[in-house]
Amino acid sequence: MNSETVALIGLGLIGSIWADHYKTDGCLAASWNRTSKPELDLMQATLAECAERATLLQVCLYDAASVESVLDQLLPHLTDKHCVIQSSTIDSSSAERIALRVRATGAAYVESPFTGSKPAAEVRKTVFFMGGEPADIARVQPTLAQISAQQFHIGAPAQAATIKLAMNLQIAAISQALCESITMSRQAGIDDDCFFEVMKQNVAWSGLAALKEPKLRADDLSPQFSIKNMHKDMRLAQQSSQGELPILKQVCECLNKTEAAGHGEDDFISLIKALKS
Repeated sequence: MNSETVALIGLGLIGSIWADHYKTDGCLAASWNRTSKPELDLMQATLAECAERATLLQVCLYDAASVESVLDQLLPHLTDKHCVIQSSTIDSSSAERIALRVRATGAAYVESPFTGSKPAAEVRKTVFFMGGEPADIARVQPTLAQISAQQFHIGAPAQAATIKLAMNLQIAAISQALCESITMSRQAGIDDDCFFEVMKQNVAWSGLAALKEPKLRADDLSPQFSIKNMHKDMRLAQQSSQGELPILKQVCECLNKTEAAGHGEDDFISLIKALKS
């Protein structure tokens, strides 16, 4: 039986869902967000109280700078009883640096970014990419299994951070291609029923297409994962990559154009809004 208790640090779109799952399962000890969210009944507390009450501290924030800012406050309260599970999307260099900072306190550290947006989180189908010492990964895996479908041990923290960015590069590139292809079909007078019926019999059909089909049909831009966040991740991918990656460069330009057009908070499928009709 899993006896670990969890504090969820960062109650954004995904973190709040995970915290609610942990609460349902009886292992949530506390939660924290930069700004209080009284509408969420998730045992919100200070960072010091999170460390006092929980053995596992799962961090789900925006970027490496926000993670390091929180660590500045959290590190004095960490001991060898703790393990920090770092689930924010950050670059590989930051992952290694943050791991060293945490381990210097005696606490364990597992880099654990994830794939799966809001719908996956809601049904506990998140997938984690884990980097760290085997014993530390074995320790946190039963807890992460409560909110996920699978957990991959990738290697070191930097490798776990990198594969997350590599996966998001594919998602962003496929999304751009999907938006361009349906736009081309609509321009030719082909209706969406025909487009998707044909696509489902084509090798191009994918899990991403299935996820975004209803949003494209309904022009629904409500965020499952935002343009702003995808753009941030692709900038991190550029920082972490070696050599020239032409598609990554082009995807960054498309995301930048879409964000500049006012769609930063919208779902990343709003890449379609930057295309000429």
